[in-house]
Amino acid sequence: MSGFTLSDLERIVDERSKASPEESWTAKLCAAGQPKAAKKLGEEAIEAVMAAVTNDRDNLTYEAADLLYHLMVVLKIAGIPLQNVMGELERRTAQSGLQEKASR
Repeated sequence: MSGFTLSDLERIVDERSKASPEESWTAKLCAAGQPKAAKKLGEEAIEAVMAAVTNDRDNLTYEAADLLYHLMVVLKIAGIPLQNVMGELERRTAQSGLQEKASR
């Protein structure tokens, strides 16, 4: 199993966002702004859903990686650290999903 983490991905996205847009897809997405990055995130989400409903495990793995990468880019542009998202997940998992939904 890989030791690669979302924190590793966050660090790589941060580093690559500082490169020239001519040299880095990450930098190009960041330079294009949140609307472009968010659109790309949505496209990847749709592709992941399509792979899931067709039970295409290999493509779902590929699209899930794309989805996580593009989510990290969107979070980077928004200035939201991964730790904030992890904190929210931790808060939510302190109770059952049904209890959490009922509290909203």
